[in-house]
Amino acid sequence: MKRLTAIAALGGCLLALPALAQKTASQGIDEYRAMLQDGNPAELFEAKGEDLWKQKRGPKNASLEKCDLGKGPGVVKGAFVELPRFFADTQKVQDLESRLLTCMANLQGFNADDIAKTPFGRGEQNNVTALATWISAESKGMRFNLSQDHASEKVFYEVGKRLFFQRGGPHDFSCASCHGEEGKRIRLQDLPMLTKNPGDGVGFAAWPAYRVSNGQMWGMQQRLNDCYRQQRFPYPGFASDVTIALGVYLGVNAKGAASVAPAIKR
Repeated sequence: MKRLTAIAALGGCLLALPALAQKTASQGIDEYRAMLQDGNPAELFEAKGEDLWKQKRGPKNASLEKCDLGKGPGVVKGAFVELPRFFADTQKVQDLESRLLTCMANLQGFNADDIAKTPFGRGEQNNVTALATWISAESKGMRFNLSQDHASEKVFYEVGKRLFFQRGGPHDFSCASCHGEEGKRIRLQDLPMLTKNPGDGVGFAAWPAYRVSNGQMWGMQQRLNDCYRQQRFPYPGFASDVTIALGVYLGVNAKGAASVAPAIKR
C-alpha cells in the first residue's frame, strides 16, 4: 500500500513538472524585461520624437505643435489612450500613426502617401515611429478609453473583430490562432488573450515597444503588419483600414488597461 502511495505521489509530481517549467520560463522572461526596462532604448526615440514635434520641418517649415490628436490642437497628454477614434476633419477613424500622417501633410507639407509607402524604419517612417513613441510616453500609466460613440467607430470595431477571427493563408492562421484563448505560448513567451481586456500593460497596452532582438523601435502599425507576415499574408499596408480596424477592436477590448508604452520586448 505504501508502495502504491509513493508511486501515485511521484506521478503527481511528474504531471506538475510541465506547469512548473512554464511558470518558471514566464517568470524568467518577466525578470529579464524588468532588468532591461531600467535602460530602455525607447527613451532615445522619445527624445527624438519630442524634438520632431517642436521642430519646424517640411515644405511649409512648420512644427507639429498645432496637430490635433483628438483633445485639441497641441494637446498630447491623454490622447494616446483614446486612439484610434473618429476625426471630423478627415471623416475617418484614425490611429496615432495615421493621424500623424495627416498632421505632417496638412501642417508641414509632407506627402502622406509617400511616407506610408516608405519601408518601416527608414526616412520619415522612422520619424513617425519616434513621434508615436514620445506621444505614447506622455500617456504612460493612463487607462485606455476608446470611444464607440460615432457610427464609424462602431463599424471599425465590428470589422476589426471579423478580421481578428478571419482565417486564411497557407497555414490557415488568424489573429485568434495565437491570441484567441488562454494559456498559449510561442517559444518561451506567453501569448495574451486579446478578445477581452488582458490586463495592464499587456497586448495593445504595450506598444510602441523597443525590440531587443533586432534593435528596432516598433509602433502598432508595424506590430500588426508583422503579425500578418507571420500568418503568411501580404502586408495590409501602413495606416490601412485593416490595421486601424484591428487597432479599434484591440483598443476597445483593452478598455481600463493601463498603458506601459513605450515598453520593451524580447
